[in-house]
Amino acid sequence: MPPRDPPPAPPPGPAHRGGAAGTATGRVYEGIYLAVLERRLAAGAWLREEELAGSFGVSRTVVRQALHRLAQHQVVELIHNRGARVPSPELADAEHVFEARRVAECEIARRLGGRLGTAQLEELTALAEQERHASEAGDAARAVRLSGEFHQALARMHGNPVLARLLDSLLPTTSLLMSRFAASGQPVCVAHRHVELISALRLGAAAAAAEMKQHLAELQTALTRPAPRPPATLRDLFAGYREAGEPAPSAAPESEARTRRASRRAAGSRAARAGAAKKAVPRR
Repeated sequence: MPPRDPPPAPPPGPAHRGGAAGTATGRVYEGIYLAVLERRLAAGAWLREEELAGSFGVSRTVVRQALHRLAQHQVVELIHNRGARVPSPELADAEHVFEARRVAECEIARRLGGRLGTAQLEELTALAEQERHASEAGDAARAVRLSGEFHQALARMHGNPVLARLLDSLLPTTSLLMSRFAASGQPVCVAHRHVELISALRLGAAAAAAEMKQHLAELQTALTRPAPRPPATLRDLFAGYREAGEPAPSAAPESEARTRRASRRAAGSRAARAGAAKKAVPRR
């Protein structure tokens, strides 16, 4: 007897993540969630209640409720007496994030391998195709969102709401890690890997779990500590404000610059001593 498809689950969206669909709180929650996921809100950005209330056309009470729910799901963090801000995960956090994703998503893939119906495979294929088109068009925000929807669709098809909520909280953190530590332009996922994952899901449980593990490992490997940039001097930093005719910063080596500064200081000291000696000569 062939295995049956996993039980259906409600589609993702505001009702699944931030509250009842159509409510003001759910709308604010979903808007901020997607802005973090799509990297439109940078790590460390402050989320001012008054500004958000004006942007969404809601009261500050509604904004506060949405922020508290987002904080519960670790999408934002609340700082006592300061407000809410987007988290700034460190590179060391990546190991914990991807360990949790491996536990959840490899199990999801194992459970779904060889059990997906035609409609479910078509849904995943359509998401992967849309993600590819968005990447090719340079629409990074849409590509990131579609990548997240692909993984969320798998969690929904699995049918365990606890795993789905866990993944919802891990995806924004993954996106923030990628924005901070991946090479410039590196997507959260690569669309062709999702196509390969679909092929593995057709084969069976072992192939699907192995492909998911490889997929997540590639994402984690893409995270590297950026090389620190040398701090710019104030003269260089504000070069655009320099008056016309002012000489540009010298390209001479620092040793030559130090020599010139020392010479100027010595000349100044000699002039000061000469002036003092002249004043000390008594008048006849």
